[in-house]
Amino acid sequence: MSTEGFAVAVVRADGKWSCSLLAADLLDDLDGIITGLRRVAADGAVFGLVCVDDEFFVVIRPIPGGVSLLLSDATAALDYDLAADVLDLLHLETPDEDDIDDDAWPEGDLALLADLGVPEQELALIVNEVDLYPDEQLAMIAQRCGFADQLAAVIDKS
Repeated sequence: MSTEGFAVAVVRADGKWSCSLLAADLLDDLDGIITGLRRVAADGAVFGLVCVDDEFFVVIRPIPGGVSLLLSDATAALDYDLAADVLDLLHLETPDEDDIDDDAWPEGDLALLADLGVPEQELALIVNEVDLYPDEQLAMIAQRCGFADQLAAVIDKS
């Protein structure tokens, strides 16, 4: 089964946003995404947005001494290695299939983009907006931060 979606590196340098697609084979490779983001040379913010199979998204932000992560749907770890790897890095157990109902829930740092224009409470509202697909949620995040046009441009090329 091949994974559909996109992984984008987002960089803010000199007051300007830029987005670039990461290799499609990284959709299943959390370590590869983190490594790729750490290699981006920028004085400003660097983070990754990953959308997988219209099921969930991950925000990955390298920080000194580690990485800050947000997984939009912890239940995705039952079916996707990337989501399971995020929970593992967060030191959280994969949910037990018998213990979950139909409601998804996020795990990770809801404040990881607060310094870029998306406060924790607002990110929580976006993540919990169940009527939106993950790419639409990421577009809302991009709009709030100010790089919606750059994100749309690279996704349209994929």
